[in-house]
Amino acid sequence: MTITNGGVHSVSTNGHITSDKAFKIFVGYDPREDIAYEVCCHSIMKRSSIPVEINPIIQSELRKKNLYWRERGQLESTEFSFSRFLTPYLANYEGWAMFVDCDFLYLADIKELTDLIDDKYAIMCVQHDYTPKETTKMDGAVQTVYPRKNWSSMVLYNCGHPKNKVLTPEVVNTQTGAFLHRFHWLEDEEIGSIPFVWNFLEGHNRVVEGDTTTFPKAIHYTRGGPWFDAWKNCEFADLWLKEMEEYITEKKKNVGGN
Repeated sequence: MTITNGGVHSVSTNGHITSDKAFKIFVGYDPREDIAYEVCCHSIMKRSSIPVEINPIIQSELRKKNLYWRERGQLESTEFSFSRFLTPYLANYEGWAMFVDCDFLYLADIKELTDLIDDKYAIMCVQHDYTPKETTKMDGAVQTVYPRKNWSSMVLYNCGHPKNKVLTPEVVNTQTGAFLHRFHWLEDEEIGSIPFVWNFLEGHNRVVEGDTTTFPKAIHYTRGGPWFDAWKNCEFADLWLKEMEEYITEKKKNVGGN
């Protein structure tokens, strides 16, 4: 059963609503990439064998609730560049939750990812060694280079971990990009590693022929996805476009059935 209610998607495999036990996923939302957000959600829910609850992180709503007030910097390519770090707070500092950028396409069951969770870590992510070649991305946004780039684009947060209680709205609104994106509130040994296929960077990571362990489980169109004209022919564009067509078809069916 799939439910859409107030921007929250819940899915349960047994036909019962179990949002209290659902794995919480927070997806960065930017109005310029609405279709990317919808397709990302669709790709997760379609393949999930466990209950999930997907919440968009929408800057305008956070501002209304006085949870986000920092001015947007020139180097912020999306509206969720900093608001993503509110994930533990939004999850009430309880259990595990995931943040992910909206420009992801999931090709595998999210249960495979949650099975990797290890409670000894405060967070877990793909620890990329990545330096982009391009100077711009998406629709002309500046491509910045910094240590641990793209680590924060998909993070499993141990929301109840004492160290993550540092991430209050006050800290998220006032701390530097370096402090947040490089996880400076943590020690290195508190950051767990996830295989790169869960944050497979289009244009950077490569599939090795004959090696199934290198095939992406989640594609990250970090340079820009096919929803932007400039990136409509990027690698794996066909997979995203197919997912978009499925999403649109299902949406039309649901509207017609109501």
